[in-house]
Amino acid sequence: MSHSHAHSHAQEQVPKGALLGIGGLILFSLLLVSAARLTGYRTGEETPSPVMESRELRFDDAAGGVIHVYEWDSGATLATYAPGTENFVRGVLRGLVRERRSREIGGEIPFVVARHQDGALTLEDPATGRRINLWAFGPDNARSFARLLEALQPEPG
Repeated sequence: MSHSHAHSHAQEQVPKGALLGIGGLILFSLLLVSAARLTGYRTGEETPSPVMESRELRFDDAAGGVIHVYEWDSGATLATYAPGTENFVRGVLRGLVRERRSREIGGEIPFVVARHQDGALTLEDPATGRRINLWAFGPDNARSFARLLEALQPEPG
């Protein structure tokens, strides 16, 4: 019986050439990922179409968890969110502000919400270069930011 066990073990060995090929493939994959990270390439991020309209915004956390949204230039209040409301807006902003803090960037540069020619809606942080495609999170979440783009807009005509 011990002879048959040794025989089956020999059949299960992987040829050295195959192991070298697998190792090479893993090394190539790691190099490709490293190169992509170093060059700033991000999968699934296409260059957005031209901007049709945009608005520069400032967000402030107030006492009790209230968030105020202001137009950057005029300082006009566009929205006020009570605690427990607009959780998507809160989550996105927390992430962007956290990234600014980690890079020791303050609030001197506005965030930009923009509607693009192809219908895309983005939120960009020019201070960090981060751009978020808001439609990727569903229409209801995107509309939360679209309302900020439309708030206090003068009537055409």
